[in-house]
Amino acid sequence: MARKIGSRYTANQILGRGSAGTVWLGEGPDGPVAIKLLREDLASDQELVGRFVQERTALLGLEHPHVVSVRDLVVDGNDLALVMDLVRGTDLRTRLERERRLAPEAAVAIVADVAEGLAAAHAAGVVHRDVKPENVLLDMQGPLGPGGSHPALLTDFGVAKLIDTPKRTRATKIIGTPDYLAPEIVEGLPPRAAVDIYALATVLYELLAGFTPFGGGHPGAVLRRHVTETVAPLPGIPDELWQLIVQCLAKAPASRLRASELAARLREQLPQLAGMPPLSVDEPDAAPAPETAEPSAAEPAPGERVRRRGSVSLVPGAQPDSNRDTHTSMRVPGADELAGGARGTARVPRASGAPRPGSARHRAAARRRRVTLGVAGAVLAAAVGVGAWLATSGDDAGTTPQNTHTSTAP
Repeated sequence: MARKIGSRYTANQILGRGSAGTVWLGEGPDGPVAIKLLREDLASDQELVGRFVQERTALLGLEHPHVVSVRDLVVDGNDLALVMDLVRGTDLRTRLERERRLAPEAAVAIVADVAEGLAAAHAAGVVHRDVKPENVLLDMQGPLGPGGSHPALLTDFGVAKLIDTPKRTRATKIIGTPDYLAPEIVEGLPPRAAVDIYALATVLYELLAGFTPFGGGHPGAVLRRHVTETVAPLPGIPDELWQLIVQCLAKAPASRLRASELAARLREQLPQLAGMPPLSVDEPDAAPAPETAEPSAAEPAPGERVRRRGSVSLVPGAQPDSNRDTHTSMRVPGADELAGGARGTARVPRASGAPRPGSARHRAAARRRRVTLGVAGAVLAAAVGVGAWLATSGDDAGTTPQNTHTSTAP
């Protein structure tokens, strides 16, 4: 059913739903538009509405061939909406789910488009903060590029920043989608342009491999991997391209390329990728269930492949949507978790039967070792003292004492 959005726009048909709101096909004074209508609870937040208005100039001024431009911001009663250019096509997640992985030439061409859009945004002082396949639109009416790729446009600029209000994100909260979060965000540092480069490199890895480099399992484990683990290599791609991915997935933000550099370097890779088929790589799987185990509704049948990589919902039991439950708050892991402590999940090799580092058994064993070492040290010190006394006594017994300070009677 059609509904009015402000005084100038009409929302006619729902195109998609996400955790931040609903995208509508709409009509405005200049023709068809896409309208992102944010959730009503967000519209009732006066602090967020204020930030929404403050961001108006930055968002409306961001124009680039590979960015979905924001035409207007609407604040009207309970309606809080972004009016954007309408892109006739699909999002990158839909294509990835259909094809599982893309040919390297097409994947690199798409990511190069997005990198150019990010370069323009960063030059304007805007950080996207939520780069992922769901936020990349493919213009099916645009000219085909390398590898038969359609032009790619990055959308949803400003949404993460708008929703990231101090009230919602104190020092113990994280905003974003786990698979694409840069390590510095996990560690609580403010997001800079480098977080977009890390996320885009993660997207490129996913387009090539069919799974993200650090995804799979509990969201807390995903966050830990971003901080502590190195990216697993992808066989079958040129070394120059692999080194480019590794550099952009560096843990240190300063080590990553800038968006303009990444776009140029990716364009340079395209000639040697022409005609290369999609990679044939094994997706990380969980161990198959034992044949004697009774399968449950939440577990796969024995021998069934279990997907471990890919985006995971931050909200247990949440239904999947086109936005991957982004902008959902999550607790920042503690130092012991990031280090693989008692509540962490670091896969540290250890002998069979040995306690997990950081566990209660591990701490108890450490205390016992400290007590044992302390006792041993005391015994050793005592032994050294006794030996010294015995040596001195022996010297006294074998010599005549010298009276060095005797007095003479007058």
